[in-house]
Amino acid sequence: MKSMSILFVCLGNTCRSPMAEAIMRDLCDELELSWVIDSAGLRSWNVGRRPDERCLKILEENGLSTKHYGRMVNLDDFRNFDYIVCMDETNANELQAMSEMVGRKCKARIEQLTSYSHNDGEEMIKDPFFTRGLNGFRCAFNQISRCCRVFIKQVQHRENHGFSLPLGQN
Repeated sequence: MKSMSILFVCLGNTCRSPMAEAIMRDLCDELELSWVIDSAGLRSWNVGRRPDERCLKILEENGLSTKHYGRMVNLDDFRNFDYIVCMDETNANELQAMSEMVGRKCKARIEQLTSYSHNDGEEMIKDPFFTRGLNGFRCAFNQISRCCRVFIKQVQHRENHGFSLPLGQN
């Protein structure tokens, strides 16, 4: 299978997207996939900063880590990545508007991560930033992990067969 490039995006690049990046990197290592994985935010609040300490704690609890430092999405990302995968509809709308600035040179498919969920009604990955404690981060981790596993299966099937599996069959 050819190499894929995936950019995970959330609002600040401090909780959900760096978590998704770490999870997907681990899954790709486990499956021996040589995919390019990165994450970015739609706002500059955390550029150059490490992810939220609670995010790092949950990653550590699950045997994962990240060397990521926050960055913002830029127009080159739309030209360079195969997929730009975001956490909620607000992110998706903003990314879609940005992609229109790139026009026909936009290579990336913009998708919400929860479109790879088996749970009906799971519309977004809730931002745990404003929650107390670690439970919101644990919920986000579990949700992101499930969706990333399905994402890999769907993308592999799409690349090998030209179409995606119905969500109940992966």
